[in-house]
Amino acid sequence: MSHIFPRDTRVSLPVVAGGQGCYLFDREGRRYLDASGGAAVSCLGHGDAEVIDAIKAQLDRVAFAHTGFFTSEPAEALADLLVAHAPAGIERVYLVSGGSEATEAAIKLARQYFVERGEPQRSRLIARRQSYHGNTLGALAAGGNEWRRAQFGPLLIDVSHIEPCYEYRLRRPDESPEAYGRRAADALEAEILRLGPETVMAFIAETVVGATAGAVPPAPGYFRRIREICDRYGVLMILDEVMCGMGRTGTLFACEQDGVAPDIICIAKGLGAGYQPVGAMLCSAAIYRTIAEGSGFFQHGHTYMGHPAAAAAGLAVVRAILDRGLLPRVREMGARLAAALADRFGQHPHVGDIRGRGLFLGLELVADRATRAPFDPARGLARRIKAEAFARGLICYPMGGTIDGRSGDHVLLAPPFIIGEAEIAELTDRLDAALSAALAG
Repeated sequence: MSHIFPRDTRVSLPVVAGGQGCYLFDREGRRYLDASGGAAVSCLGHGDAEVIDAIKAQLDRVAFAHTGFFTSEPAEALADLLVAHAPAGIERVYLVSGGSEATEAAIKLARQYFVERGEPQRSRLIARRQSYHGNTLGALAAGGNEWRRAQFGPLLIDVSHIEPCYEYRLRRPDESPEAYGRRAADALEAEILRLGPETVMAFIAETVVGATAGAVPPAPGYFRRIREICDRYGVLMILDEVMCGMGRTGTLFACEQDGVAPDIICIAKGLGAGYQPVGAMLCSAAIYRTIAEGSGFFQHGHTYMGHPAAAAAGLAVVRAILDRGLLPRVREMGARLAAALADRFGQHPHVGDIRGRGLFLGLELVADRATRAPFDPARGLARRIKAEAFARGLICYPMGGTIDGRSGDHVLLAPPFIIGEAEIAELTDRLDAALSAALAG
């Protein structure tokens, strides 16, 4: 009998025994194509010798030193590398153990920044519906995933949520993508004015929406308009790139493609590629300087932040992404995967939209393509697809509640950056079979 408290007590899981490249293997010898990188984590695939050797070498030197007493060489080198490639103005890196911790740090830093600027009335956070920023209470409050939030509502801080930038569902037939992007962004200004600009500290959004809505990219010009609005009212712009960052969309930071520089960026998942738990909150020089010249102390922290072995893993992963030419590869293979999905599912009666950037792609499922009507949530389509895919040796990331937290289904794909043509064909074939079986059930 297992004493593990699992995610789902109703499911008995196989025991993983190994992994190599784009594949994982269970103890019974079954092979699984990891088409979602777990949860958009395993960007380098499994069994990467250089990353593993970097972790081992760090463990031979020192495994742990508390950041209240020491910094470490890998942490310093990782921060230098990230800042060298970060958007303009980003100059400091706060290393944590995962995405939720990065979001918590971002929210708390935004608050302390305004307190130290002499604007303690600024405490309001604005986010978007159909977003996800983590599972700790602050991050969960910021997120707009109603299914995850529901039972914890009484414990969550009050966060304003505006409409997402969700072109497939919300763009009007007579609107251009650019006009829709402007209208979607202007919802932020309306909410700032409703709350009172003097009370708002920050706006947080995923650059490309991940798990909750399925690889939804922003409409053209959306984030440039968001940046203008934040600047007009003195509001900090926080971008959550925990899932979509670190090369997943074809650039190291996803917001590079939108031509904007946020005040704070959250990263994780692909930063460690699954080899160690690691994340980071990056902030502008102006924010850091306010703290440094004020109290001098960020009132926040975790025991394992800046962990030397985790930092060594992150450093090796980012170096691999940059030095192995994986960013152009993500763009190339992402285009090939998108083309394969369009060829197989572009006219599928129950695939309404294929979207995303790079190797971060989503398929939205519909009961009727013409009306875009979703399936009845009681059908549990996403759950069925996941089970049927796994039974066929395919790991993907289906989710329900795509539209409003209850209705709608999608499949998220985020394979390793090393995926090749053969794996793309295998992915497409197995997903097709899984979708057919789930729809027939």
